Amino acid sequence: MRTLFLRIYLSENDKYKGKTAHHAVIEFLKDKGIAGATVHHCMEGYGVHHKIHTASVLRLGTDLPVIVQAVDKEEKIRKLIPELKEMLPTELMIVQEVEVVSGEGFKEE
Repeated sequence: MRTLFLRIYLSENDKYKGKTAHHAVIEFLKDKGIAGATVHHCMEGYGVHHKIHTASVLRLGTDLPVIVQAVDKEEKIRKLIPELKEMLPTELMIVQEVEVVSGEGFKEE
């Protein structure tokens, strides 16, 4: 069974239909039956515009990076990519093949 790891790079202030984009993506992935997904709230980072966003006591409203990660069978992840690209047309999305060595729901068939 080929398994894919999906990463979507967002900012905490990104929105989709009135919700934070990361929450909208998590709900979407759950509704589509994806095996697992996690949101990582990052401390620092920059993107295509090369503006560093950082968590600092001296900076408020820093629009910190957020990464949504999901893992499931290749066919399930690939099927969702067109819809995710429609939801978030300018956001960086990466897919990698991974080897799952343990985990409920990933037993050999």
